[in-house]
Amino acid sequence: MLAASGAVLALVGVGLGAFGAHVLEVRLSPADLAAFETAVRYQMYHALGLLGVAWLHDRTGSALAGRGGWLLVAGTAVFSGSLYVLVLTGARWLGAVTPVGGVMQLAGWMLVVAGLLRKGG
Repeated sequence: MLAASGAVLALVGVGLGAFGAHVLEVRLSPADLAAFETAVRYQMYHALGLLGVAWLHDRTGSALAGRGGWLLVAGTAVFSGSLYVLVLTGARWLGAVTPVGGVMQLAGWMLVVAGLLRKGG
């Protein structure tokens, strides 16, 4: 299920990247377009990373790595999702939510590392 989640994040990331490049580029301010592109970039980084985490989880059976993977999914939804909604709706208060997603991503990677170290990976 982690691999499928990573693939879905990548699929949506490619679609949103194309939407940003072809539709939003002429409609957003440079700052908002940069924020949208940051959301897409981090979503793609974590989608690809999640595919690797899924492979490692299957290979090692590390429960910590698995939990870390799910934290990556949630963190990416919060980080990138808050930026998408902020840019598209103008709800600037969501700027305070974005770092929470970033912390969730960091915590997810920490769990992955801990799980691999515990399993000897």
